[in-house]
Amino acid sequence: MNTTAQIKTFFDPATYTATHIVSCPTTRRAAVIDSVLDYDPKSGRTSTRSAEQVLAYVQQEALSVDWHLETHAHADHLSAAPWLRERLGGQIAIGDHIQQVQKVFKGVFNAPDISGDGREFDVLFKGGDQFKIGELTVDVLHTPGHTPACVTYLVGDDAFVGDTLFMPDYGTARCDFPGGNANTLYQSIHRLLALPGHTRLHMCHDYQPGGREVKLVSTVAEQRAANVHVHEGISEAEFVAMRTARDKTLDMPVLILPSVQVNVRGGHFPPAEDNGVSYLKIPLNAL
Repeated sequence: MNTTAQIKTFFDPATYTATHIVSCPTTRRAAVIDSVLDYDPKSGRTSTRSAEQVLAYVQQEALSVDWHLETHAHADHLSAAPWLRERLGGQIAIGDHIQQVQKVFKGVFNAPDISGDGREFDVLFKGGDQFKIGELTVDVLHTPGHTPACVTYLVGDDAFVGDTLFMPDYGTARCDFPGGNANTLYQSIHRLLALPGHTRLHMCHDYQPGGREVKLVSTVAEQRAANVHVHEGISEAEFVAMRTARDKTLDMPVLILPSVQVNVRGGHFPPAEDNGVSYLKIPLNAL
């Protein structure tokens, strides 16, 4: 059956992050992609305002959530997947190369509780895997470059690309995080740009260049024609030179240190200490 996904997107302006709820209209089964747990870096407090919007929509639409999908271990927001799973059920999943990312940050944060084998997640997907959301078939595409663990979830004519691509007027993801690689990103992007031109690409972020309104969907054809970093005619060497030079000018994301510590743990906080409080580490002069 050729079922088209129903898609609802919430945008978090504090982190410029899009959370997508993908559901099968026939069975009402659903997946939540790249959820957000709100975090105040000044106080160290978390809140569930963004996740509560997802919860309310799922309940309003009488959806049954089977999946909490991560496109990668985000460096700009904390995942709300465990909080949502506790209330909605489902499994937390990510690409299997999260193991490589965990091993790097296990050392950076001197965190022996981080497994390095991905056990913090319920499911690890390999590139080429397929799974179901009701009657919808989802193809997992391994699209590394921004991080080694980046995946794209392709649901019919809709692809959820994580940070691999942004809207055409903003370009592409940075590649200077541990394990990032501009050559690899170029190849991953061209795998996406080889999809049919009408394929809709759903962004994980929109940084609203020039102060324009939020835009979170483009097409493959639009990206081929107009992406400021990687439109048709841009060679791999040209892209790598541009991306490498640009990345040297970028500040680290505000929430990279808290986000990565939580997200490589599957969205869970570090183990509480003997006073019942969880602590995040700030490695000095390590990154």
